[in-house]
Amino acid sequence: MSSADSTRRRLVSIVGPTAVGKSALALYLARRFDGEIVNADSRQVYRYMDIGTAKPSQEERRQVPHHLLDILDPDQEFSLQLFLKLAREAIDDIHSRNKLPLLVGGTGQYVWGLLEGWSPPGAAPDPELRTRLQSMGADSLFRELERVDPASAAGIGPHNVRRLVRALEVYHQTGVPFSRAKRKDSPEYDSLMLGLTVPRLELYERIDNRIDIMMDSEWIEEVKALLERGYTQDLPSMSSVGYAELAAHLRGQILLQEAVQKAKHRTHRFARHQYAWFRLRDPRIRWLDSTPGAAMMAEGLVRAFLGT
Repeated sequence: MSSADSTRRRLVSIVGPTAVGKSALALYLARRFDGEIVNADSRQVYRYMDIGTAKPSQEERRQVPHHLLDILDPDQEFSLQLFLKLAREAIDDIHSRNKLPLLVGGTGQYVWGLLEGWSPPGAAPDPELRTRLQSMGADSLFRELERVDPASAAGIGPHNVRRLVRALEVYHQTGVPFSRAKRKDSPEYDSLMLGLTVPRLELYERIDNRIDIMMDSEWIEEVKALLERGYTQDLPSMSSVGYAELAAHLRGQILLQEAVQKAKHRTHRFARHQYAWFRLRDPRIRWLDSTPGAAMMAEGLVRAFLGT
């Protein structure tokens, strides 16, 4: 078997909470193994949202090819079904050129959907039903989903209105709970899954420092430009952590200091939610402490995985 054949359909995934260092590790490994990066972050797919999503810089993208960045306008809908289609196409393209794909991001549903071979339910969006469900509010949506599909409710939690609406939409259209409608086929890839982690208080400090740097990098100007383009706060993209809070400030609803503090606290909560998707005791994930030595350890694991 040739070296190209031996690496065909192989995939390295890098997961973990926000601000833990996934992007830097992915860039290092991509350079070492002639790889290309496939984005698995549900917000980096949107154009004009660069600072607040910690999107790779243009220089980093010139050094290493990235896929699934800047593919939609903020008022366009993105879904698990679309992600899986585009990610599989990107990975096939990378494999066809004998490169190593690296799946990088903290959106657990996207990562597991790809690695476990999910086939999401094909229920089409129903605008009328969605409007009615959205009018119920997060608490009522969560209670209703707990009643008809407790497994999905436990996985989604009480705060993610968009996913609560989608789960109930699928149930009302198909009569099948969303947790059972997601079919799993055989995994398509031979995957090495690397996880980065740090102690919780250190992670919160990293998050807070990164948000301060984003503010110094004119994040508020980015949000202002989005609002001026007509992208309103009710869009899923604009409900992203930080964007919603800064938009509320620009509309005179809260002070800037309060908006920044809320963004930090909400990002802490988001990081905890990511750990619920990527559990430290999951034997499928090779967890590494996010220290200066993590890159060398990861390189050794990838070499062993590829047999090089």
